[in-house]
Amino acid sequence: MLQRMFIHIVMNMKLQSKNLDTLVEDIYSELAPLSNGGALDLDDSLIEEFGESIKKALKTWAIPQRGGKTMLRMSNIGKPMRQLWFDLKNNKEEETNISSYLPIKFLYGHLLEEVLLFLVRLANHKVEDEQKEVKVSGIKGHIDCKIDGEVVDIKTASSYAFKKFKAGTLRDDDPFGYMAQLAGYEESEKTDGGGFLVINKETGELTLYRPEELDKPNVKARIRDIKDSLMLDTPPKEYCYDPVSEGKSGNMKLPRECTYCKHKVSCYPDLRAFQYSKGLVYLTEVVNEPRVEEVYDY
Repeated sequence: MLQRMFIHIVMNMKLQSKNLDTLVEDIYSELAPLSNGGALDLDDSLIEEFGESIKKALKTWAIPQRGGKTMLRMSNIGKPMRQLWFDLKNNKEEETNISSYLPIKFLYGHLLEEVLLFLVRLANHKVEDEQKEVKVSGIKGHIDCKIDGEVVDIKTASSYAFKKFKAGTLRDDDPFGYMAQLAGYEESEKTDGGGFLVINKETGELTLYRPEELDKPNVKARIRDIKDSLMLDTPPKEYCYDPVSEGKSGNMKLPRECTYCKHKVSCYPDLRAFQYSKGLVYLTEVVNEPRVEEVYDY
């Protein structure tokens, strides 16, 4: 009994002494024995907690929430204004069936998030408030968690996307609105030192990106602008991203960020698609007719 009490006191002391500054370093340090041919001494309670979190992740993945009207939430307030207007006001687009292999991608995304939180706990950092509901200006959301008292969003990323977090350039290229999402969570929790804990799903490398306060948007002003936009009967005139040149032909095409958007035809009624050897290219303006097959079903 006394031994368990002592272990509990020691663990609490370790948690209180930890902070986000050394999070990734501490995780790597805990895993170092495995790199040197050694073994980890895992606490049974940590193993049990990880097992339960994996069970919960599997159940969440197996019963996705689909259908119904798209609502304004903390997770989408950072999207471009025109895209949000179509998401929330225009119901003409039918939901497209996702590719048969994408559920597998979603599954390991869920599982990797739980692996990350397991590693955080293994490194004796405090995890709390998982999936806590928050609200700002009437807009709801759920934070992934707090680590050492700060809001942290857990992300799994390709090598390409990982570079933006590691180099701190997400503020310059944030098509999914992650910065606004974090700002909203922090506004609700009255904290300002959080960030993104990210795993490169191709290599296993970790990084913690904590944006400067000036890089985060004013989330209350952002929500106010969105609500004003949604009162209009027509979408905002400013496009999310400008068309770009298709080689030297004089033709203009959708930028990469718009290629997979389900509203591209609503944005560009005269949009045409052509099957190049490099893949499908969506042209917003045709000056010279491409000498490849035109695709009409897209």
